[in-house]
Order: sequence, then C-alpha cells, then structure tokens
Amino acid sequence: MSDDTPTKSEERYVSFRGIDCTGNVARVLEHVFAIIDEPANSNPFWDRFKERIAAAAHIETRVNDELCLLCSHTYYIEELFETHGDEAGLGRLKRLEEECC
Repeated sequence: MSDDTPTKSEERYVSFRGIDCTGNVARVLEHVFAIIDEPANSNPFWDRFKERIAAAAHIETRVNDELCLLCSHTYYIEELFETHGDEAGLGRLKRLEEECC
C-alpha cells in the first residue's frame, strides 16, 4: 500500500500569512481615485464603483469588501491605469492580483 498523501512541500494551497492584502487594496485604490476623482475621467461606471467602495466600508451592511471589488474589476482598473499611463498603479495592481486575488 502506497501513501499518496502530499508532503508539506507538495501542498496545493499557499498561506496568506504575512501578506498585507489590506495595504495592497489601499495602495491600488489610491491610484484609482487619483484618476477617477478628476471630473474629466469619471463616467457612470466609475461613479458606481465609488459608491460600491463606499458601501464596502460599512461592514455590517456591505455586500462585498474592497478586496472583492478590486479583484472583480482588475481588467477595468488595468485599462484605466494603462489609459492614464499610471505605471506605478499597474505594478501595485499586479501585486494585488498575485498576492491577494
């Protein structure tokens, strides 16, 4: 009889211990808001995004948290950063995706 139990090094899941997802979210949002808070860059999509982020702050009534919202909007955020040449924002978004989403 062989033992097919994975060893510690073969485990499928990686711990999130030591990863600052809350900080990653805050840094990405800082870049998003720096762009969409400019009236020329806003539109109904980003207006709704701002509403949803604000609602996420209300823990007792929120539907999604900030991390969930960012992870589910990464393509839109990436396009926003690319359109506005925000390389630092793109780097922070990539880190958020790799570490937290």
